[in-house]
Amino acid sequence: AVPRRLACGDVEGRLEALFGRVRAIQGKSGRFDMLLCVGNFFGSTSEAEWADYRTGAKKAPIPTYVLGANDQETVNYFPDISGCELAENITYLGRRGLYSGTSGLQIAYLSGTESQDEPAPAYSFSAKDVAELKTSLLSTPNFKGVDILLTSPWPRDVGTFANSAGEIDTKKCGSKLVSDLAASLKPRYHFAALEKTYYERLPYRNHTVLQETPQHVSRFIALADVGNASKKKYLYAFSIVPMSLMDPAEIVKQPQDVTENPYRKSRKEAPKTKAPLCAEEEPACQFFFDLNKNQGKKRSSDGKERGKSQPKQARKTSQPAGPCWFCLASPEVEKHLVVSIGTHCYLALAKGGLLPDHVLILPIGHYQSVVDLSSEVVEEVTKYKSALKEFFRSKGKRYVLFERNYRSQHLQLQVVPVPLDHCTSKDIKESFIAQAQEQQIELLEIPEHSDITQVAQPGTPYFYVELDTGEKLFHRIRGRFPLHFGREVLASEALLALPQRADWRRCAAERAEEAAQARAFRRDFQPFDFALRA
Repeated sequence: AVPRRLACGDVEGRLEALFGRVRAIQGKSGRFDMLLCVGNFFGSTSEAEWADYRTGAKKAPIPTYVLGANDQETVNYFPDISGCELAENITYLGRRGLYSGTSGLQIAYLSGTESQDEPAPAYSFSAKDVAELKTSLLSTPNFKGVDILLTSPWPRDVGTFANSAGEIDTKKCGSKLVSDLAASLKPRYHFAALEKTYYERLPYRNHTVLQETPQHVSRFIALADVGNASKKKYLYAFSIVPMSLMDPAEIVKQPQDVTENPYRKSRKEAPKTKAPLCAEEEPACQFFFDLNKNQGKKRSSDGKERGKSQPKQARKTSQPAGPCWFCLASPEVEKHLVVSIGTHCYLALAKGGLLPDHVLILPIGHYQSVVDLSSEVVEEVTKYKSALKEFFRSKGKRYVLFERNYRSQHLQLQVVPVPLDHCTSKDIKESFIAQAQEQQIELLEIPEHSDITQVAQPGTPYFYVELDTGEKLFHRIRGRFPLHFGREVLASEALLALPQRADWRRCAAERAEEAAQARAFRRDFQPFDFALRA
């Protein structure tokens, strides 16, 4: 049988009314697998009814999953901010994340209301929270969307191209961040509450007709508050087969009443902000250059000039749909840092680099990590590594390369030169291993002829170091990981002795100085730059 779920609007602490209704529905039409509650689960008068459930005197009739507080008053009902069982059969999902059911059902959730403050109060979410949730989900291989999205606020502009939402003005109501999240996560069902009304929007498309491959449709449903006097609908029953188990042709079927995507317009109008070429990428910063402008014969991005043999054809570059999707063609992107452009990759000076010749190897197309790269991109990365090894050796230096595939959207290979007479490759390796041990990070050596793709699957978070001797160290990230770890080790007294430069944000130079450094690097690197000879 197809799993059946229930979704509910603001409970406001009226547990008896809610669970009484659920029992009545189950008595009449059979068992449901779960109840998903959005909006305010607790209210100002919750304590008396809640005590019975908290102590186990009463039990919810069905596994119930709830979102967190939307105001300071109810924060104390959620003892663990990251999610926990509140009572038997009642689970608080957490601030944000993905809940995967045993059936394969994927439920993305975001607790609280939108806040402009960073960090957001305990009952709110910020742009950073949304960016991190998007990044974690969009970086999973072959991401097509989630089955269900749960938020308390409505998404701003959800009524565009749609049936009327009654007295609610969808241009003013709700959260822009939720719209952005829904546009990226493409939920098949999106539930919200807080507005004390019921609104089932017509289903909308997640693709542009005749321009993009057909995708599944999304349905937005706002629910009223439990036991409301106007008898507006607060409980919604639906059947859903997880997308992962469905036939692709079945998933993309378009109903008769489907509309355009309400968020397309608002995403295009998102404010354009300057995208710095950061040495260490935080979730809200990406490295994109507008390389679509014709830059000579090499700029073929459609694969027509890549030769006939393309064994990894299936691995196409994805379009960035993460926090900085608008950076891709931004005229403000800092192109003055680019020092070499190949066919599939380019080289750029790191912004706030550890040293003036700290460079990044970056793919032109949008790839998340080294393990996602297609064969022709890997080939060109290898060419850049050889060219940089030769270049730095000519200056009496050896390079250390590292990659952090964690809280990042676009692959960056950080390449930092270290003077040959300063330390051996053994010293560098030992410094990384010793500082990793201090922080309980297990850094393992990869056998000489092995490749990182043999130890990491696409989508796996990891940290990786490579010396120009070919020696490699690898750490599989399973929880938190210090964002500046690679820089901190290299900046330490044992290696470059530049501890004050461990954080790139403290090292940013004036634009004129950066441009001068890039020109100098470009000039010196020219004899080694294979891209100029292509």
